[in-house]
Amino acid sequence: MGAPSGNYRAEHLGFTCFILGLSRSLFSGAFIPFFFPKETSFLLNSTMTDSKTAKAALKQLKQTHEDLLAEIRKAIVGQEDVIEQLLVTLLARGHCLLTGIPGLGKTLLVKTVAKALDLSFKRIQFTPDLMPADVVGSEVVDEDPETGKRSFRFSAGPIFANVVLADEINRTPPKTQASLLEAMEERQVTVSGESRPLEQPFFVLATQNPIELEGTYPLPEAQLDRFLLNPVIDFLSRDDEIRMVSDTTGKPTEEVSVVLDGDAIQVLQGLTRELPASENVVSYAVRLAAASRPTLEDADDWIKKHVKWGAGSRASQALILAGKARALLAERPNVSCEDVREMAKPALRHRILPSFLAESEGITSDEIIDRLLEQVPESA
Repeated sequence: MGAPSGNYRAEHLGFTCFILGLSRSLFSGAFIPFFFPKETSFLLNSTMTDSKTAKAALKQLKQTHEDLLAEIRKAIVGQEDVIEQLLVTLLARGHCLLTGIPGLGKTLLVKTVAKALDLSFKRIQFTPDLMPADVVGSEVVDEDPETGKRSFRFSAGPIFANVVLADEINRTPPKTQASLLEAMEERQVTVSGESRPLEQPFFVLATQNPIELEGTYPLPEAQLDRFLLNPVIDFLSRDDEIRMVSDTTGKPTEEVSVVLDGDAIQVLQGLTRELPASENVVSYAVRLAAASRPTLEDADDWIKKHVKWGAGSRASQALILAGKARALLAERPNVSCEDVREMAKPALRHRILPSFLAESEGITSDEIIDRLLEQVPESA
């Protein structure tokens, strides 16, 4: 990752300190020493037990979020929900499966987010002839020109980056698709029996085209379940498209500036995990996911007819983690049922498989989720 600029240091270096203090003040009430970076050359001791300091930290987080959105909007017009879901996935330490037809700016969006966060970016174009070694890397033979001695050297693949765009992942065979599984779940790859850790933070964003199905290899349910969210990128509104065309056919747009770096993002990821979720909110997420399972004895008759396979336990985890990240971005120190409801479609649509009857009636996963949201009460 490149070094942050001077302006970045001046404006945002205290951010990590705010968040570290906030996480402990909200959840432990302990005495917190603030360690500022070496550039400031001093140590400030402070208690974070008072609500004013905690609110100030949340306000700082909100300002950083707004700065980040402002930088992204320099290059991206519209797609507010998709941008939020990408940031939610990043804070929740998950991965995204972005569904949308070509030409809607998926690659530009991911590049812009990576640039604003000072993260390394690699794109992998998945094709039918792509091999696992093309993704994770392989060992090559090196020969010393002086001694003639040969040795193996690991040549890293494009998976070794902070942000990896797996473009059109459904166009490559299952063997190559599976090469991503270990990287996504364990955040490491194994080549020739040796495990190699990936750069942190690590974020995979895979895309697939929902229209062109000829020559594709649909992702198996086990791999779909590894993606925290499945945002759907759609056509821009007329006003947004007019603005986008004007911006992209005129003078060059402003350069995107760095707002956060990888270290600060990892602190935020830790804070996301620490946000409290009440027993009622967790129960709501579990009941929402369970209501999609047609095999349960108490399943709704409509669900039994229209759902072939429902969401598993990982879906309940995804609802809570995404809800926590959304709450954090909204300057709230706890997750609510509303956060779970808002994240229901991106967290569940790729985990619910409509039955043949549902497909014949034109019923989509989103419509099934709408029914679940209507039927499952927030309180047990």
